Amino acid sequence: MGPVTIFDSTLRDGAQGAGVTFSLEDKLQAVRLLDQVGVQYVEAGNPGSNPKDAEFFQRAAGLSLKNARLVSFGSTRRKNTAPEEDQSLAAVLAAQTPVCCVFGKCWKFHVDRVLETSYEENFRMIEESCRFLKAHGREVIFDAEHFFDGWKDDPDFAWEALRAAVRGGADIVCLCDTNGGVFPQEAGRIVREVVSRLSVPVAVHFHEDCGMATANSIVSVQAGASQVQGTLLGFGERCGNANLSSIIPDLQLKLGIPCIPQEELLHLTHRVRELAAIANVDVPVWMPYVGENAFAHKAGMHAAGVLKSPRSFEHVDPYLVGNARRFPASEISGRAVVLEKVKRIFPHVGVDSQEARTLLHELKTLESQGYQFEGADASFELLVRKRLRPFPPFFELLYYHIYTDYSEGRDRGASATVKVRVGGEIQLMAAEGNGPVNALDQALRKALEIFYPVLSQVKLTDYKVRVLDSKSATAAGVRVLITSSDGEDAFTTVGVSGDVVAASWKALEDSMEYLLLKAARKNGEEDAASLP
Repeated sequence: MGPVTIFDSTLRDGAQGAGVTFSLEDKLQAVRLLDQVGVQYVEAGNPGSNPKDAEFFQRAAGLSLKNARLVSFGSTRRKNTAPEEDQSLAAVLAAQTPVCCVFGKCWKFHVDRVLETSYEENFRMIEESCRFLKAHGREVIFDAEHFFDGWKDDPDFAWEALRAAVRGGADIVCLCDTNGGVFPQEAGRIVREVVSRLSVPVAVHFHEDCGMATANSIVSVQAGASQVQGTLLGFGERCGNANLSSIIPDLQLKLGIPCIPQEELLHLTHRVRELAAIANVDVPVWMPYVGENAFAHKAGMHAAGVLKSPRSFEHVDPYLVGNARRFPASEISGRAVVLEKVKRIFPHVGVDSQEARTLLHELKTLESQGYQFEGADASFELLVRKRLRPFPPFFELLYYHIYTDYSEGRDRGASATVKVRVGGEIQLMAAEGNGPVNALDQALRKALEIFYPVLSQVKLTDYKVRVLDSKSATAAGVRVLITSSDGEDAFTTVGVSGDVVAASWKALEDSMEYLLLKAARKNGEEDAASLP
């Protein structure tokens, strides 16, 4: 079985996902990143649909790409219109991309109800559009829209649509499951028959409406498809597109079918997270291969097994996709999990040592009180360091006061006063915020930045509050998780209290202390603090 090419539609079909938007600069940045991933085709938009896409193609013409070819997207000509007079085709050509992708109808239902034209005219629209683009020197991909539904309804009609594209000179024919309702056994059977009868390469394009897009893509390749379309993070119209970050390693690592350069596969996780940042979305933690939890082992027995032999609970080495093994510390963790996390900080700690037993006991005690360390590695590391090799505190809170001013219809926010001791000096600072926690955060930062300018780099990026016992109503305890970033790394800290402000303070205190500890170690300041 030969190589499979990858066609990424993040900037076209992916951009149709609810809540996903790209600025012009975002799109240019995303193209460069997808080129680094090693995909062969980047479908960058529909130049005939909006001015932003048209401007993008003008700017993109100057990009220097080493792996990918840019693709402009559009529809076949309108009914009863010559290709030379069709605005959509003119826009596709004006984009000046080496590859053009046009879609046409392959389902009688759509020709009858949407196009409202004859079947013969539909086939002419497909053939003449492909021929027109091919005559202008473009590589042409025909997207056979609703192909699988059309085939199940009338295979002869769907087949004739493909033949029209081939007669027009299409280089690749892509079978699209536009409604996302096909199951793998159907996909494999239909693709195998089309491949056996068609003279040009076959691609596939699946949607996730039944949760089958990845499986459909894999069985289609096994049935002879030589190109897979999708989006790197799987987002797109409705439930999303086939997830290329799962499909690529499935093909390359599991089936030995090359898709992208092997050296780029090692950076897949990092690239996916970069693209997520551009799109301003989160990578789902459960996402195969590249998610934060893809190689996370929480159960004590699982973790112990992986430490003895990774194959016991891992289907591939996380290194192969640029991810890392994680052992979330939790109340169900065994001693091996805690030890593995501790040994990354203090390699000398033994599995049967008193330190390991004491830490495990304290961890379970804290989690019984509502703490959760599996999502707060920074707080876990601070706990370990303070228990095994205590260091002088960077600062000490003397007190804080919170003031709020609210009257009906007039929310004036909050202000906070913080008094801290750093060494022999005391600093009092006040600040305003749009709520008590924000005000406290601002006051603490201002007070500490006088002594530690590095804290100006820290930004709070996420704040979550969880009620621990809803039956206690307003008297319930809360858990606060705060995620911060220093521009290089993101880290999460946790605080628990019956008071949401006190819980927030504990998480804020940990976040500041963790960054200061990191900065001290980075600068080699390991004297008085005895930092490892």
